[in-house]
Amino acid sequence: MSDTAKRRIFAMLDVDGDGVITLNEYLGRVDRAADACGRAPQDPLVAAARAAHEEVFRQMDGNTDGAVTYEEYRDWAGHDAFEESCRPALGSLFDLADHDGDGHLTREEFTRLRAATGNSPEGADAAFTALDTHHDGRVERTLYLTAIHDFLTTGHSPMTHAYPPGTPATATH
Repeated sequence: MSDTAKRRIFAMLDVDGDGVITLNEYLGRVDRAADACGRAPQDPLVAAARAAHEEVFRQMDGNTDGAVTYEEYRDWAGHDAFEESCRPALGSLFDLADHDGDGHLTREEFTRLRAATGNSPEGADAAFTALDTHHDGRVERTLYLTAIHDFLTTGHSPMTHAYPPGTPATATH
């Protein structure tokens, strides 16, 4: 994974820009996504998303001090970490937005989820267009997760070009 991709992702996750990701910042992604997707805090899908994100944070926090530095994130992030914990966590966010449970997001669901997890609505709209490969107004769960995996591991994804240089490209982990 390129250092540029890792820095872009870390910057998105470090909500307050202080150089560390805290558990509250990281779990805030779940809360914002649940709220944006109209899910109540007691919804079982919200509980599953929180649990998946707690596991990701536990793995990222190499020295278990409750604060993930860029160095910890850089050393942790990659294919194995994605497959072991990020894929389930990101899939759980997708599930929050997938109101009919059909494994696809509409443009509105996709944009709402992406904006809640730190992407601009314009960038989310462009990413949706890039991922709507069947041109049927829907993005498939597997394709979405593969695009994020590809960005994380190679620095490239169909969604990458939807974002201006220097902005976070995907809401990963």
